[in-house]
Amino acid sequence: MLTEERYAAILKLLEEKKAVSVLELTELLNSSESTIRRDLTALHRMGKLTKVHGGATSINGVYQMTEDKTSVRHNLHVEEKNRIAQCAASLVHKNDFVFLDAGTTTERMIDYLHEQDAVYVTNGIVHARKLAEKGLKAYILSGKIKAVTEAIVGTEAVHSLQRYHFSIGFFGTNGMRAGDGFSTPDIEEARVKTEAIQRCNKRYVLADPSKYNQLYSVIFADLSQAAVITTALPDKQLRSHTTVIETDLGKEQTSS
Repeated sequence: MLTEERYAAILKLLEEKKAVSVLELTELLNSSESTIRRDLTALHRMGKLTKVHGGATSINGVYQMTEDKTSVRHNLHVEEKNRIAQCAASLVHKNDFVFLDAGTTTERMIDYLHEQDAVYVTNGIVHARKLAEKGLKAYILSGKIKAVTEAIVGTEAVHSLQRYHFSIGFFGTNGMRAGDGFSTPDIEEARVKTEAIQRCNKRYVLADPSKYNQLYSVIFADLSQAAVITTALPDKQLRSHTTVIETDLGKEQTSS
C-alpha cells in the first residue's frame, strides 16, 4: 500500500471511530508498527490528527449525543485505563471520605484501592459491589438506575449528595475539550457529576486519550474545576486550563 493510501485509510478510520491504536492500524493496513508510527507523526504535523501514546485521535472531535454500553467500553483502551486507575488509587489516603463516580476507569480503580481507613461513596452499582467484596467501607447513592452506564442518577441521587462533603473525588467523562469542558450525553447523569464535583475538596477526572477533543451534549464541569489524570496529553491547550497528571511521563504539569 502506498503512503498516500495509508494516510487516506487512517483518516477514514478516524472519521468513524474518533480514536485508533497503532496495533489496530498495523493489522488493518498490513504494515509494520514503525511505518504506522511514521504515518501518524506525519499526519500529526500536517494537522490531520492528534498523535497520542499508542495511537491517534480525531483532530476535530465530534458533537455526540449517545454513548456505548458499559459492556462495550470495558474492552476499550484497557492498558491506558489501568495505568490511570492505578495512579488515581494511589491518591486515596487514611481517613479520606471519597466519592467514586460511575464509569469504567473509576471502576478499575477499585482493583488498586487498599486503604481500609477511608469511606467510599459511589453512584456506580458495580462499584459498590466491588468495594464491598474487597471489604472496604462503601455506600451507594439512592436514585434512578441508568442501565447503559449502570449508574444511579436523577433528582434523588442529587439530593443524596447534598448531605455529603468529600475530601476527594474521582470522575469519569465522555468528552473533554478546551473551551468547553468535561461533557456527557445524559442530563441526569451530568447533574449528579456536577453536584458531586462541587462537594469535593480535591477533584480528579480520569480520561484516556480517546476522550480528548470530544464534545457531548451536556457540560458537567469546567476544565478548571478538576485535575486530569491521563496517560499522555496530546492537546497542550488543556494545560492552560487545568492541572494534568500524565502517568506515562511520571510527572505532573500544572496550569499557568
